[in-house]
Amino acid sequence: MSINLEPEDARILLSIENLRVRIAGVDVVDGVSLSARQGSILAIVGESGCGKSLTALSILRLLPGAARMAEGEIHVGDIRLSTLDGKGLEAVRGNVASIIFQEPIASLNPLMRVGAQVEEALTLHRGVSGAEAYRQAVAMLAQVGIADAERRANQFPFELSGGMCQRVMIAAALICRPRLLIADEPTTALDVTIQAQILDLMKHLRDEVGTTIVLITHDMGVVAEMADEVAVMYGGRVVECGPVDMIFDAPAHPYTRLLLATVPKLDGDRKSLLRTIEGTVPGADAWPEGCRFRNRCPLASEICGTRPPLAPVDSVGHMAACWHSSQVGELA
Repeated sequence: MSINLEPEDARILLSIENLRVRIAGVDVVDGVSLSARQGSILAIVGESGCGKSLTALSILRLLPGAARMAEGEIHVGDIRLSTLDGKGLEAVRGNVASIIFQEPIASLNPLMRVGAQVEEALTLHRGVSGAEAYRQAVAMLAQVGIADAERRANQFPFELSGGMCQRVMIAAALICRPRLLIADEPTTALDVTIQAQILDLMKHLRDEVGTTIVLITHDMGVVAEMADEVAVMYGGRVVECGPVDMIFDAPAHPYTRLLLATVPKLDGDRKSLLRTIEGTVPGADAWPEGCRFRNRCPLASEICGTRPPLAPVDSVGHMAACWHSSQVGELA
């Protein structure tokens, strides 16, 4: 399949428009629109259950069985993913776009040696096989921090630790140097040294071949270090998005402000309690009308019973869905 990667606006590689993902009649992802420029890193953040991973899985049409894409358009370059058949998706997955899954043990084939699993994409998409595919797979395993990579390449997943399986999965995702990399909590199982190594490798891939990275994470430290743009999700919706410096320096949604306040400060009082966000995230079938954060929000008022639009705030490209954006800076 011939793939053209030149969209009308060549600066945009990934475009998601009005995405709705439905489970049992409930829109668990509700009208999400996002875009990512060629060579940029877009971080999607939020608490568990906010729709981050379902949004990411929708891009490559990898939603779990209970979920379905009810509405929306997703483009990678000029490829309209919603129109692709099985062969078309096969040509994109692992080649044009790759994904690093959150659960490495569940994502690797237990009956295949890990080196062969890293080689698969090379053979399918690049026509590389035999000794050369094996050589490149071993080199990539070493590049993601696996010591004695040649010996490990000949082992099965059950012979490796969880963190090592995570690195194998990352190697398989990166082997074809994709134009789009979706990374769903890619460093969760890794120690801080290997985490830094993997993040540096992803940055190198971005700098070397212009890979666009969508980073799903709850770690705001990783976001500050890696991201160019940030989308904050809550209740299946994007509640704020914009350049990373604006999100950190001048958040315009109460949820973003409170989320940042929960991050430990290195220069803070070591005996002080960590901040928390009052209340809990309601289930998808119990989200309130209007703003879905209003039952936990210190600024909530009557108007919050009406859904706020995602609208521009105080800088170019910075948007928030809040009726009280001008008051967010007053929150302690």
